Amino acid sequence: MKVILTTLNAKYTHSSLAIRYLKEYCKTVCEVEIQEFSINNGILDILSQLFEVKPDIIGFACYIWNIEMTMKLVNLLKKVLPNITIICGGPEVSYQPEGFFRENPSIDYIIQGEGEETLYHLLTQLKLGRTMEDIPALTYYNEENQIVSSNAVVVKNLDTIPFPYHDEDIIALKDKIIYYESSRGCPFSCQYCLSSATQGVRFFSIDRVLDELRFFIRHNVRQVKFVDRTFNAKKSHYMQILKFLVVQKCKTNFHFEIAADLLDAEVLDILELMPVGRVQLEIGVQSTNEVTLDNICRTNNWNKIVHNVTRILSFDNIHLHLDLIIGLPNEDYKSFQKSFNDVYSLKPHMLQIGFLKLLKGSGISLNRKKHGYVFMDIAPYQVLANDYMSYEEVRKLHILEEIFEQYYNSGRFRNSTQFLIALKGGNAFIFYDALTEYWQKRGLHLVAHTTKSLYKYLYEFCEEKYPEKAEVLKEILKFDALLSDKAGIRPDFLDWNEEKYNNATSYFWREKGAEQYLDQYKFTTWRDIKKKYHIEVFKIDIVAFMKTKKLVTANLPVLFFFAEDVTTYQVIKEKDFWQGEV
Repeated sequence: MKVILTTLNAKYTHSSLAIRYLKEYCKTVCEVEIQEFSINNGILDILSQLFEVKPDIIGFACYIWNIEMTMKLVNLLKKVLPNITIICGGPEVSYQPEGFFRENPSIDYIIQGEGEETLYHLLTQLKLGRTMEDIPALTYYNEENQIVSSNAVVVKNLDTIPFPYHDEDIIALKDKIIYYESSRGCPFSCQYCLSSATQGVRFFSIDRVLDELRFFIRHNVRQVKFVDRTFNAKKSHYMQILKFLVVQKCKTNFHFEIAADLLDAEVLDILELMPVGRVQLEIGVQSTNEVTLDNICRTNNWNKIVHNVTRILSFDNIHLHLDLIIGLPNEDYKSFQKSFNDVYSLKPHMLQIGFLKLLKGSGISLNRKKHGYVFMDIAPYQVLANDYMSYEEVRKLHILEEIFEQYYNSGRFRNSTQFLIALKGGNAFIFYDALTEYWQKRGLHLVAHTTKSLYKYLYEFCEEKYPEKAEVLKEILKFDALLSDKAGIRPDFLDWNEEKYNNATSYFWREKGAEQYLDQYKFTTWRDIKKKYHIEVFKIDIVAFMKTKKLVTANLPVLFFFAEDVTTYQVIKEKDFWQGEV
């Protein structure tokens, strides 16, 4: 009996932890193979590859990003392999499975909830040719052609589930994100999340977890992304992981989703000791509206979040990613402006703006009529409007989110946008809202953009709204471009002056001892110089402006050093540069 477990990932760089768990748990029953695709693969190409294997049974992991394409694929498979047995599992089929079963007659079995034990029993019975009575969390047609269904179950002892990775997996996943978990479940009951449908948190034993982390470190994995719903739910568990990671000598990055207000001083002290890049943290704030938070059964201690996030950012060793959700109950446009500004003021490395999805089985989906939700009937069930936000407002926020991704989350325009935000009285949302209106007016939301064009649009926005500040913005845009793109992207309109001051630049590199500014500097070739360094003369004291926000006219030469991970800069003294122009 040949079994394939498969799924369609959202991106090529993603991988599936679920089907790897299932394979390891069930491999003693029969031959089990996994095949992964992405939703960007052609459906006929996927069909062809699956047909070539000619499995007896195929299992699909179903999620909001792949359910529509998966069901089309299931129907095609039944046409070309009519005797195949098709099993579906995952969150998209775990809630109201009877209705889904009726709507998709090509499916033979649906597994609800955590599938390891159920799939093991199902494959065993199929192999032996036995009936399916008493298998938990399974939906199917019995011999009387009646739908039989039972409630989802969880694996009580997680250590009974084998570790899902082997040496050969790491080779195959070289260019992909590797997912891992040290716990299942969530201590909270946020009504927009599927974790609210199950109670309690279960943990893998800590000795096992640390041993498995050693496996990833030994293989020099680029990133391990924990899928624990709240990594810091139990201090006695997660502190041992953090203490383990802080002393490792490796390049592997570990990503955790945490509740920032659960961190205490002891945890912060450990985080401060983390090597640069060892850990990155994702923090779901979602909203700062207390009425909204009460409606979704979520408690945020905002003062503690501010304190802890501010302190972690001060360590300068951990990437921080904060989240907001648009479309929550009682969050109107004005309220979202406050939530946005509250979180933006913390200056996280990334601020992800998401849009509420009415997930099957979530509390907010069950109570959707209470808040007048209008949403997509098909996956991903994204909200279009509700009693608090019109579709026009939601649509505008979609455009704002795309702009914010390009101008803030890209990390390219931090100083330029801060300059423009200051002109809006320091209100970040009002700036991005105005930029969105400018974007819409010019139809920029309808076309793709190069990085160079983004510099131009920001300048032209300033030229239209604040013409007297446009020349200053040019200097700041140059500064941002050099910090972000190592002189690789230089929009022409920014008046780069390297050649204009060629004599002074040559004097600095060849005659006047650049070694005063750079350790172990030795002139080799001009090509090598241009690859590693850049000198730009600014019309303002750009370095002082970054610190004090005071504008001082100057002809200030600044040396940029393009290291592997970060770009640094320093002012060149007047006597060491301008003598070359004499």
